[in-house]
Amino acid sequence: MAKVAGWVTHRYVKYVVIAFWLGALALLGPLAGKLTDAQDNEAASWLPKDAESTQVLERASAFVPEDTAPAVVVYERPGGLTPQDQQAIADDVRAFGAVELLAGEVVGPQISQDGEAAQVIVPVAMDDWDLAIDVVDDLRAAGADNPDGLELHVTGPVGASADSAEAFEGIDSTLLYAAAAVVIVILLLTYRSPVLWLLPVVSAVVALTVAQAVVYLLAENADLTVNAQSAGILTVLVFGAGTDYALLLTARYREELRKHGDRHAAMAVALHRASPAIIASGATVAAGMMCLLFATMNSTAGLGPVAAAGIVVCLLVMLTLLPALLVTFGRWVFWPRVPHLGDAEPTEHGFWARVGDRIALRPRRTWVGTAVVLVIASFGVLQLNATGLSTEESFTSEQPSIVGEKVLVEHFTGGVGSPVMVLANAEQADEVAAAFEGVEGIDPASVTEPVVVNGTAYLEGTLSSEPDSDDAFDTIDRVRDAVHAVPGANAEVGGETAINLDVQRASARDNLVVIPIILLAVLLILVALLRSIVAPLVLMGTVVLSFGAALGVSALVFRNVFDFAGADSSFPLFVFVFLVALGIDYNIFLMTRVREEVQRVGHRRGTLIGLAATGGVITSAGLVLAGTFATLGTLPAVAFAEIGFAVAFGVLLDTLVVRSVLVTALNLDIGPRMWWPSRLARRPEAEPAAAVDRVPEPVA
Repeated sequence: MAKVAGWVTHRYVKYVVIAFWLGALALLGPLAGKLTDAQDNEAASWLPKDAESTQVLERASAFVPEDTAPAVVVYERPGGLTPQDQQAIADDVRAFGAVELLAGEVVGPQISQDGEAAQVIVPVAMDDWDLAIDVVDDLRAAGADNPDGLELHVTGPVGASADSAEAFEGIDSTLLYAAAAVVIVILLLTYRSPVLWLLPVVSAVVALTVAQAVVYLLAENADLTVNAQSAGILTVLVFGAGTDYALLLTARYREELRKHGDRHAAMAVALHRASPAIIASGATVAAGMMCLLFATMNSTAGLGPVAAAGIVVCLLVMLTLLPALLVTFGRWVFWPRVPHLGDAEPTEHGFWARVGDRIALRPRRTWVGTAVVLVIASFGVLQLNATGLSTEESFTSEQPSIVGEKVLVEHFTGGVGSPVMVLANAEQADEVAAAFEGVEGIDPASVTEPVVVNGTAYLEGTLSSEPDSDDAFDTIDRVRDAVHAVPGANAEVGGETAINLDVQRASARDNLVVIPIILLAVLLILVALLRSIVAPLVLMGTVVLSFGAALGVSALVFRNVFDFAGADSSFPLFVFVFLVALGIDYNIFLMTRVREEVQRVGHRRGTLIGLAATGGVITSAGLVLAGTFATLGTLPAVAFAEIGFAVAFGVLLDTLVVRSVLVTALNLDIGPRMWWPSRLARRPEAEPAAAVDRVPEPVA
């Protein structure tokens, strides 16, 4: 690594490095802009790949075009529809027949039994779900001249898709600008320099652009599935993690500038010393993300390679472009706090040194007390309702389609516009239809006559309850039990409600399977890095405890402060992978420095020096990462807001409490045995020398 560090920071090669990344930016920049077009936001890209409802979705295209969805137009006048209202509705129906993306006959109007509402179903071709906004606008425009007091709402799958598309319009730029603003503010406060912050931000922008281009190429040529969720998280992850790596490298470079007159030599040493921790950190995150490939949810599995590719690109940029930029600009970039050769190092009486001294007085009492508080906080997880969110609960504000759905439920059968689909062998179609009609929760009159194509029969039925309610989920189970019991029918049940039910169950399975795999992968990386068994086990225990506390506090905040109804079923897994993979970063930054110092001055003194040396930079890194993930809260989706809050809170908890207090106290209490079975576990404590008593200046 020393030779590589020397070449990257060579007084002439640095210009080659900068030129290479500028060329890559020019070449790949246009491809990065195409990532939005390469996103696959169709239902199948989010669903569990082996679920029954997913199979129905694929097979049902022979009966219902795969890209066709219903827009449900609902009219309401409290007190009853007037003859003028009914005439206006009839005129609208004729206008709906001229909708550009119409994919069949308009059905309706159907008047409700109470005479206060009417519904019309308009089948629409949805090759691109972003077009849902235009379709809904056309439908509303058709009723613009309706009588005063006659309300028109567009709901159903198309109405809900239009609300989602509008809510997430410009998501990439929104997250980028918000993340950049957070990073710039924190870097200004950290460096207290009007210039230095530019170099990490420029490097992060280059990393994000190249990462987006790489992901685009993988999506186009390697069948990688990218959707709005993974693209949004890619932006936050690369910006946050990249800035973290920049902070660690810059802090070590600043430290070495006081020891070397040649800035190139200083950077070579800094890169050589800091890169193992940075590489291990990136490898941990990438490995944790790749573990998501074991998930059954397509949206979860697809996020793994997207995030891992982003982290790998981020590592390459931060370990090559950033060092080249720093040595090119020279020492003055740190103005007004320029480090010079021979400058006196601050003594061990800084903030983090004082924290270490306080912990060293009673390390066992400190870690036991801290652990007890974290365990108590973890009990808040009992308030977490991660069983999925209904359409109404999924947004932070009420959406037009949700208002329409409420009107629809009030006046009509609850599942109109979201039918239950059943596919079966044609020979058993009548038996399956009879079983379907007899299920509690299905309107018997709504069950259609079987339609047969190539030996497969297709039936539809309407739920008597709201399509995303618990009662509807129970009905799906009863339908499956009934039609599966028909001998030889090979029946399968799908539809929007069945899809939501299968998503919940697949997410629960993924939580149980993927989380242990991530723990094992991260543990193996720590064992290889620290050459110890005890230290990695201790660190993993602290990170898991931190995750539990973050999840518990988040659950209480969601219920009692934000008034969220629940959480998405994939929420625990996403928070776990981000907090474990990213939270372990700070332990890696701390423990690699502690190990370096322990080899010089012994375990106890090395632990305190490691905390003092890394305290400021890790705190700054935690603030950056927490701030970037908090930007997910700028989106109007409850799932994103919850992930953003939980990860941000967890990162701060890990940075300020777990890493600085709990890990340091455990280090001091366990002593050299922390490094068992390496030779450091048997090494006697060294006498601290005067030169060793001086610790690097904290960055923040």
